[in-house]
Amino acid sequence: MDAKSCNTEESSALLMENGSAVKDDRPGIPQLFTSVPALNEAASYLAETTSIFTRCFTNISTGPEDFYFSSGEATASTAKRSVSSITSVSSVSESNDTRFDAPVVHGVITKSSAGDCLQNPDVLVQSDNTNQNGISIFQSLVDRVRKTVRGSAEDIGWLQRAADMPPVEDGTERFTEILGDIRHGLHALPNTMVYLLVPGLFSNHGPLYFVNTKTSFLKMGLTCHIAKIHSEASVNKNAKEIKDYIEEIYWGSKKRVLLLGHSKGGVDAAASLSMYWDELKDKVAGLALTQSPYGGSPIASDILREGQLGDYVNIRKLMEILICKVIKGDMQALEDLTYEKRKDFLRKYHLPKELPVVSFHTEASISPAVLATLSRVAHAELPTFSPLSDGQPTTLPVVIPLGAAMAACAQLLQIRYGEKSDGLVTCRDAEVPGSIVVRPKRKLDHAWMVYSSLNDDPLEADASEVCEALLTLLVEVGQKKKHEVAKKDE
Repeated sequence: MDAKSCNTEESSALLMENGSAVKDDRPGIPQLFTSVPALNEAASYLAETTSIFTRCFTNISTGPEDFYFSSGEATASTAKRSVSSITSVSSVSESNDTRFDAPVVHGVITKSSAGDCLQNPDVLVQSDNTNQNGISIFQSLVDRVRKTVRGSAEDIGWLQRAADMPPVEDGTERFTEILGDIRHGLHALPNTMVYLLVPGLFSNHGPLYFVNTKTSFLKMGLTCHIAKIHSEASVNKNAKEIKDYIEEIYWGSKKRVLLLGHSKGGVDAAASLSMYWDELKDKVAGLALTQSPYGGSPIASDILREGQLGDYVNIRKLMEILICKVIKGDMQALEDLTYEKRKDFLRKYHLPKELPVVSFHTEASISPAVLATLSRVAHAELPTFSPLSDGQPTTLPVVIPLGAAMAACAQLLQIRYGEKSDGLVTCRDAEVPGSIVVRPKRKLDHAWMVYSSLNDDPLEADASEVCEALLTLLVEVGQKKKHEVAKKDE
């Protein structure tokens, strides 16, 4: 009893010592666990418990070395067992003259004599397999927990850390000046180009996607189109459709095309220009990406990443049913926005250096007032005999709380990863290498660019004016690049 008590006290002391060491050295644990004391303590406890159980399993010995035989009689050798937490938790020593008054238990095996061991050799093998299976199952669970907790912490902003990617240039100040001019009635977009708006994911289910922007451009006498692509299709498929769209517009108007893509639409447009640049370089004047996950999306990656706890509830299967069965899309559309797929694609295809590119990203507001924000995504036309119609065709807005959903997602990404985002795309992943980056101070969520809000501030620019300012900046960037090329040729 005295020896056992002494060893227990040593174990507690070592556990406390090692536990304090773990708290400050846990690579891969996101900011969520270091910023919340209770979760920080829980994470440390989980790491210690994991190590204890794992080492308990791996240190179980059922081999014949636990016994030796001399003169036909079995005597127990001096046995030492150590269970370690991080480095070492405790060590239990048995006496050299241990008697066989009670059988010795190792795992699930009871060894009472040498004869039992010799008569039942299969028992040791069966127990060893059981222990190995237990270790495998437990280790698999631990790996899933770690992968789930780590999430996309190591992937966010990978483009900015890549050594072979060109740096970006801040164009926020010039964008603000252009936007001010537009607000005062000064419009500089030339009518010598055609403007193609490329919608993002799920745009086929939003009738008003980019409609206000197109209407505004048409009123200024500009030629503007919204690309009629299947927004839930894969990036490669949409890239080919956009390429065909550009060629059709060019051969019909003899005007070069300026593209503006929102969300996945920007990724699709960029893929088209990267894959088919040799055929499009004389037909395209520039590309603007607004709130596009060019480097990838943590939302898509966290949902679809394999080997997580979510596998137990088939979360991937649920998303597949939603996208493929409900909205008749392609699961590949969401997979193409994961970090893994974006890294693979960008290793094969790069945007051409001579292409003028502007990238635009925002940060969503997470204030309580946003919870009351309603976005108009469609409109319903009432029949003329309706009591509300007064004999005239009347439309009512169809609104949903998109702002509240974006605010909730933005807050989640802020707490878990410490990253600013518009609710779906982090600011760092939206910056295209080598582009002119616009980083407005105004709080705007991911849906604001294409769906107007019912409580928009009239003193602030609306989405169509922001799109006009981005394309005007893109024209200036293109002219600057053209002058630089001319100087080099001279």
